[in-house]
Amino acid sequence: MFDLDAYLGRVGLSARPSFTELHRAHVASIPFENLDPQSGVPVSLEVDDLQRKLVAERRGGYCFEQNLLLKAALEAMGAKVDLMLARVRLGAPPGTIRPRTHLVLRVHTEGASWHADVGFGTGTLMEPLPFGPGEVHEQSGWRFRIVKDGQELVLQGASRTEWSDLYGLVPQPVPPVDLETSNWFTSTHPRSPFVTSLLVSTQRQDGTRISLSDRSELALTEQTPAGSTVMPIERSDIPRLLAERFGLTGFALNGEGRIVRDKRCGQSRSNAA
Repeated sequence: MFDLDAYLGRVGLSARPSFTELHRAHVASIPFENLDPQSGVPVSLEVDDLQRKLVAERRGGYCFEQNLLLKAALEAMGAKVDLMLARVRLGAPPGTIRPRTHLVLRVHTEGASWHADVGFGTGTLMEPLPFGPGEVHEQSGWRFRIVKDGQELVLQGASRTEWSDLYGLVPQPVPPVDLETSNWFTSTHPRSPFVTSLLVSTQRQDGTRISLSDRSELALTEQTPAGSTVMPIERSDIPRLLAERFGLTGFALNGEGRIVRDKRCGQSRSNAA
């Protein structure tokens, strides 16, 4: 059984919120992170495991975890939710076709169909969009729109005037087994960027995006629609920044410099119990 009250408490809500309120609260409360794939830990998509990790343990997760947790909450509130897989376009060289490794939700609630996504790394939607091509939507200073490109619907984002493709999807629901395959590749394949590099991010209610990544250089980046600041850091700073900037406690670096769960924290919890 999905514990809706525990989930609402995790995202700072108590009463039954609107869909928009829930989406925004989730984005601002649960960080995006790939610390398990970085540590060689496969990612489980079982709802019980998602509740334990993202709700009870106050961890974060990547798109499959984030959006499946949101799906479970929405269904507990009476919504109908379709699963769709997208190809990430952001940062891809022209002509590159990437695998379908990003999960998006089509949500039927409040008398309409919505495009929902609380798990797109450093620049996810703050609020759901009406599903399908339409007008420009501004969310805390960031702008989004959905356009059609052949058979795909493409989500685009912009801070000022320049639009960038974020991802494209064929608007056709997929069965959960397709998610399992994509998730296995994303969390375990040696060439998956979620295995080879670090990405932790969060978005504040005012739209500020904060990310910790080593994809180009190891740095802490803060972005607003007006610009960004990049602060290079040392690897030894990672556990402290995870706790201070993202609320992710209980991590340390092992002798090889890899991010791992701090055994002392686990021991402390055991003793407390």
